[in-house]
Amino acid sequence: MNYLCLVHFEKGRMDTLSGSELDALVEESQAFDEQLRQAGVLVAADPLLPPESATIVRVRNGRLSITDGPFVETQEQLGGFLLLDVRDLNDALQIAAKVPVARYGTIEVRTIGLARSA
Repeated sequence: MNYLCLVHFEKGRMDTLSGSELDALVEESQAFDEQLRQAGVLVAADPLLPPESATIVRVRNGRLSITDGPFVETQEQLGGFLLLDVRDLNDALQIAAKVPVARYGTIEVRTIGLARSA
């Protein structure tokens, strides 16, 4: 099954890390991703640029609206993702608990695709 791990952290939280702390976190995250690749469970993983770099697309009553930046004010922001191909939700949760950035935010785990009953 495929699971998407959405990496969230508080606005400005990563800015509190020193340069060396941030470098160490990036190295640890890249090493963790490589371990998951070697295990054959990581499909993709990447950080995202800050919300200010986002473009919002809406279609309402057939009219297209495109705006820059985030559309909601929130303290938690989406900062990256991991796409996993694992046996079940328990496996995905075990991996999510080991994501290095989880120490600074939260990891939201979602099943990809429609839920199907047996």
